[in-house]
Amino acid sequence: MELIAFVLGASLFGLVVWDLFQTIVVPRPSPGRFRLGRYVTRGSWLLIRYVGRRDGKTHETLLGLFAPAATLVLLATWLSALVISFGLVLFALRDQLSPVPQDLGTTIYYAATSILTVGSGEILAVGVAARIVVVVASVSGLGVVALVVTFLFSLYGSYQRREVQVVTLQAAAGAPPSAVQLLETYARLDLTGRLPELFAEWERWAAEVLDTHVAYPLLGFFRSSHDNLSWISALGTVLDAASLVLTTTRNVPRGEAELFRRVGSHLVEDITNLGFRTGLKSGGDGMSSASGVNRAAFEEARARLAGAGYDLVPAAEAWPAFEAARTVYAGRLEAMAGYWATPTNSWLDSAAIPRSPAHTAVAPTEQASDQEI
Repeated sequence: MELIAFVLGASLFGLVVWDLFQTIVVPRPSPGRFRLGRYVTRGSWLLIRYVGRRDGKTHETLLGLFAPAATLVLLATWLSALVISFGLVLFALRDQLSPVPQDLGTTIYYAATSILTVGSGEILAVGVAARIVVVVASVSGLGVVALVVTFLFSLYGSYQRREVQVVTLQAAAGAPPSAVQLLETYARLDLTGRLPELFAEWERWAAEVLDTHVAYPLLGFFRSSHDNLSWISALGTVLDAASLVLTTTRNVPRGEAELFRRVGSHLVEDITNLGFRTGLKSGGDGMSSASGVNRAAFEEARARLAGAGYDLVPAAEAWPAFEAARTVYAGRLEAMAGYWATPTNSWLDSAAIPRSPAHTAVAPTEQASDQEI
């Protein structure tokens, strides 16, 4: 009995340390089946989404509270697992405690007081092995709290830097943001010469988001504090604007747009490689199963850009080029928006083109059931 308790306790302790190391210390994706944090985060997120669908009034509130609450739930999970693990080990070594505990519950209580550094004094470790275990338990409790606090500061710093760019985009692209409206605004304000600067700023933004969100996937659950905005729709908007500049317009510098398109597409690919399953079903009305945009919507966008004063490439040449460019990232963005329940990418505007089934994200439970978070 003692040997079984010791092995179980030691194994659970190792699992907690490994999960903490992979979740907080390692600055890169670390998928794995033996991860407490992964199952806690994914399971609670699916539950919150289900509750939100049952009660639409509280849906957005619950989704907004999820990410901050998830960090506290993870802390409680790790601490609870540590208490149980050291409780099991001390139960195996109970002969080295004074007075000798008569049951597992008592040793778990003693482990909790050690990990939380409460130190009730009701039980004392008198053996060498038991004293070492108690010291390790105390250090582990302090270490877990310190790591999670550091983790929180890192998460909020990355979140705030991400949102500044998203909010400023609203002034030119609207809410929800639209790629066509973005280009129209720059033309109307005689700012088309600053489009390369815009794409350069978003290239740097995409590189930072790529680094932080792939390393710490929990950042994807942090929602914008503004209605009809999300970092996913903002990214899709600027990607669409870059694709339009590269395939549909003339006399607009293309170098920065191409560089941003590469970095932005890399960001979308790496995020979805965490476990999303992408794909848009084929629909009617000429809707592309890969790009999610039909020819009629593209023609309307061209008309609006022409009205704004842009010199355009002929439609017969521009449409296949734009469709091919958007195919690289459209389905993946829809999968991300579907899983995180954020506003989807409105490349034209929110009301101009009805969204067909082909342009709607696949059901979230089908898209991201293997999310490695």
